[in-house]
Amino acid sequence: MFDPLPNISSKITDEIQDRHFVEHLICIPIHSILIKIFHHKVNLTKMKVSEKFKIWGLLICLISQLGYGYYLPGSYPHKYVVGDTLSVKVNSLTSIETEIPYSYYSLPFCKPQEGVKDSAENLGELLMGDRIENSPYKFKMHTNETEIFLCQTKPLSSDEFKLLTTRIDEMYQVNVILDNLPAIRYTKRDNFLVRWTGYPLGIKVQDTYYVFNHLKFTVLVHKYEETNVASVMGTGDAAEVIPTVDKPGSDIPGYIVVGFEVQPCSFQHNSESLKDLKMYGKYPSKIACETNTVTMGIKENQPVAFTYEVEFVESDIKWPSRWDAYLKMDGAKVHWFSILNSLMVITFLAGIVLVIFLRTVRRDLTHYEELDKEAQAQMNEELSGWKLVVSDVFRVPDCPALLCVMVGDGVQILGMAVVTILFAALGFMSPASRGTLLTGMLFFYMILGIAAGYVAVRMWRTLFSGDHKGWVSVCWKVSCFFPGVSFLILFVLNFLLWGSGSTGAIPFFLFVVLILLWFCISVPLTLVGGYFGAKAPHIEYPVRTNQIPREIPPQKYPSWLLVLGAGTLPFGTLFIELFFIMSSIWMGRVYYVFGFLFIVMILLVVVCAEVSLVLTYMHLCVEDYKWWWKSFFASGSVALYIFLYSINYLVFDLKSLSGPVSATLYLGYSLFMVLAIMLATGTVGFLSSFWFVHYLFSSVKLD
Repeated sequence: MFDPLPNISSKITDEIQDRHFVEHLICIPIHSILIKIFHHKVNLTKMKVSEKFKIWGLLICLISQLGYGYYLPGSYPHKYVVGDTLSVKVNSLTSIETEIPYSYYSLPFCKPQEGVKDSAENLGELLMGDRIENSPYKFKMHTNETEIFLCQTKPLSSDEFKLLTTRIDEMYQVNVILDNLPAIRYTKRDNFLVRWTGYPLGIKVQDTYYVFNHLKFTVLVHKYEETNVASVMGTGDAAEVIPTVDKPGSDIPGYIVVGFEVQPCSFQHNSESLKDLKMYGKYPSKIACETNTVTMGIKENQPVAFTYEVEFVESDIKWPSRWDAYLKMDGAKVHWFSILNSLMVITFLAGIVLVIFLRTVRRDLTHYEELDKEAQAQMNEELSGWKLVVSDVFRVPDCPALLCVMVGDGVQILGMAVVTILFAALGFMSPASRGTLLTGMLFFYMILGIAAGYVAVRMWRTLFSGDHKGWVSVCWKVSCFFPGVSFLILFVLNFLLWGSGSTGAIPFFLFVVLILLWFCISVPLTLVGGYFGAKAPHIEYPVRTNQIPREIPPQKYPSWLLVLGAGTLPFGTLFIELFFIMSSIWMGRVYYVFGFLFIVMILLVVVCAEVSLVLTYMHLCVEDYKWWWKSFFASGSVALYIFLYSINYLVFDLKSLSGPVSATLYLGYSLFMVLAIMLATGTVGFLSSFWFVHYLFSSVKLD
């Protein structure tokens, strides 16, 4: 069978775990229940204990079912009656060759009669470069239609012809959407089915360019099933509280869309037959949609005619499972292998940590405590290893403000990642709700500015023995360091996208919105957190620090070499999952195995803590008391290996990525990602080492 995109087909294999969306139950209007409760003046303080438990149990049950009531927040089954109009929308043209999206109507396509209108887009969609617009394709529910004529373009000008052929060379895909479902296309490759979203714009065969100008749509529908809310949620008293939902027209049989497939064809229309046809008229002869032949070649000064057909097929697929076609991909074994690999690394490091704690540290402390004072005084003169740096281990490190700022930003990024991935794993952020993942990340990042300010200021006060002078300056630096670097990177990359005329360019008004969110929400919340950090008691050191610093003996090997090498262990826990993430970002695949990702992230945090702890102990044993920054970069150096992996992915997996603009965009976004990972993992390592050092020397009674 002829494959329109043989080069890309050989690159992409099905490898993403099959995951069902959360089972759908019709949403309970909680506000109506609350109104009913308070309308009857229910006084919880006068109720019996059993009655209180019933009411609160019901409310907790309803709140917990929100994730099930809408399998996505704000998304619900849309019932269509036979004959209802279904409107198809179009998204930006995309390609894994350039990674630069363009507007659908930047090419000579048919436009809708009512004009081109942008759909409402959220913040995440705009940042991702999505531009969803209406299209001329219109269906009628459960009504099969064939040979529907859309339009015939004007003769292609030289510029239009050149642009169209360039987009075909760059393997651009057309993305169409029906009822929030992107069109999916199936091709056979080596006896297994390959799934694609969208369809290719055209193809080049023997120096001739062909465009896919006829589309065969298949819409999978399922009979709408009304749900009895009370019978699902409870019986007895609870059923009396829950209102029944009676919607007008609910007894009329209807259907919901559970699948949307497209099959592109290249068909040469008869120019004589097109003269008297108007939009949505019927083409006079049969159009044979054959995927293994192409006939509509494009030339300068010649028009292109577009037609389509649609077929409705009743399916057993239910609403909660309609995204399975996009997520049914083999890869569970690979994900589990990644987790098992991480567990092996953790077990190995945990063994080393146990040896340090149980055999070395405990043995030394127990032996020291058993001695009398004279023996301790004599032993103090013969101390070696980490005990010698007892008076210098808590000496203020170099660039203390920068360390506090980076730790504060790391806490903010790490908290954002944990909360976002947890919500995504619970089903609140999925591909069906475009942009929610990115929007959620921005929201959680801003809210967690409180934690960033609190940790940074409290760390600042701890370093300077409770002195809170300068905490406002620390807060400002925390709120501006990572966002400032991010804005700088995005601003430079945006110039490249603006110059290319891409929809991926962030509009100017969105930059203004982001700056307002930054300075009106994130910065004040960081200052609030810093205020509480300044009021909170600082962490007192268990030992005193001498005024004169101790000289560090010369080392056989550079300590920073060991620090940089420590990043290989955390990298080993995530590099397999990293491949799936990179593929979803740059190869246009759907990533939704957030459950696996959450487990891998927890394992990564554990490995970073263990690595940093072991490295800190090793440095203290060789009398190197400058452990602050080394503990941060011992685990933070994993970002270096991720960046090297990104370059490797660019060279060997994205071989087709063409042009310096595309490569610069890739490296710029990779640098942004690496900076965030360095701050998050470095913070984990530093905080775990700080706890370890504090615990270790709190057991030593030396003056």
